[in-house]
Amino acid sequence: MTSTSISHDTSPSSILAKFAAELELEAVPARVVARAEDFFVDWIGSALGGKGSNPVERLSSFAREMGPKSGPCEILIDGSSSSSFFAALVNGAASHVAEQDDVHNGSVFHPATVVFPAALAVAQEIGASGREFVTAAVAGYEVGIRAGEFMGRSHYRQFHTTGTMGTLAAAAAAGRLLRLSPDAMLDAFGSAGTQAAGLWEFLRDAADSKPLHAGKAAANGVASAWLARHGFRGARQIFEGKQGLGAGMSADADVARLTDGLGNRWALEETSFKFHASCRHTHPAADALLKVMTRHSLAAEEIKDVAALVHQGAIDVLGQVDDPVSVHQAKFSMGTTLGLIGVFGRAGLNEFERHYRDDAVRQFANVVRMELDPEVDAVYPARWIGKVKIRTRDGRIIEERVDEPKGDPGNTLSRLEIEEKVHALAAFGGAMSHAQMAALLPRIWAVTAANDLTRPILACS
Repeated sequence: MTSTSISHDTSPSSILAKFAAELELEAVPARVVARAEDFFVDWIGSALGGKGSNPVERLSSFAREMGPKSGPCEILIDGSSSSSFFAALVNGAASHVAEQDDVHNGSVFHPATVVFPAALAVAQEIGASGREFVTAAVAGYEVGIRAGEFMGRSHYRQFHTTGTMGTLAAAAAAGRLLRLSPDAMLDAFGSAGTQAAGLWEFLRDAADSKPLHAGKAAANGVASAWLARHGFRGARQIFEGKQGLGAGMSADADVARLTDGLGNRWALEETSFKFHASCRHTHPAADALLKVMTRHSLAAEEIKDVAALVHQGAIDVLGQVDDPVSVHQAKFSMGTTLGLIGVFGRAGLNEFERHYRDDAVRQFANVVRMELDPEVDAVYPARWIGKVKIRTRDGRIIEERVDEPKGDPGNTLSRLEIEEKVHALAAFGGAMSHAQMAALLPRIWAVTAANDLTRPILACS
């Protein structure tokens, strides 16, 4: 045994690496396995919804030019194939651009868009079974969520947690599929953590960086796992070291969060689906506005102004967008999102694509403001409460709140609703017809039972 073995190492990085390396599906409760299947099907829809998006198509072209002409790993938007690295890159980017991929509240982290691209690519590369694939996905969720919680609120002010900690989540999933030892998994974490990146500056000028964050996190996690398999050394305390992630990218890192409840608390089942096609920070207020307009039978033109009472994280992210110039930037505008809710009663894919610049939507957006609310901020990020205060043109002041936005674990999507969402995303991207998707859904739901994943997941029978 080498001097760097972690067999008797009790550092948080080592404990987390050992958990990811040694996780077996038998240790995962059946309800968590079922939830992982839910998130996988939901993720397939998001990946298909990215087809046709400019940044995704550009990254796909890059993959074709720089990667192999074909390979064992499926690129979902067009059915082409490549290596695990480039498939993870494109599938990760594609599944993040429609803003419909899942999110974990407490870590402010989108697990599916980095975990499933990495896990699917490696599973197809090596011919892993569905059980191994789902086990790896659970490992990726558990590691990535805890990494995001470890980094704290301060990290999110400058860094996009999905881009940074997503690299660790992807490495955990890929490493579990490659059957890395705990020592090698720790090496993979070290390589992944030193590549962690993703800054919010892109919001200011509608740059294409957000899907790049997810794609690179997934691909770099895959690369880190493969490197570790070949003996490439990584930093041994990448999280808690004196010049590690916590020291370099956070002012309130909490090392206890890295190992919180490992093997007992399944953070995967705390994860939320996204209902509206916008930044998750807009969802609580959107639900509260929809509730008040429905309850009082209000039309958009009857509302004089709207105060969205929010947590500081919403102000930090959404406050950068005043007048969106692209569909994707509009999804980070509280005013535009509430404008679509006010005018159309929905803030879905088609509403953003077709109507975000409509005069009626922009007029509504102009009377929306965000205000920091002490109650909402105090419980964030563990809970994302939605509160609005509206003033009507006839002088009424009406307040409304939503304690669990649609998609949260206590207000979740049923499997039927997930299927409806997947159909909508596939149709939006033009990736698959309703009939094709309907024929494939039973196979996708049954992923855990698959003997091996070498066959393309979206191949028709």
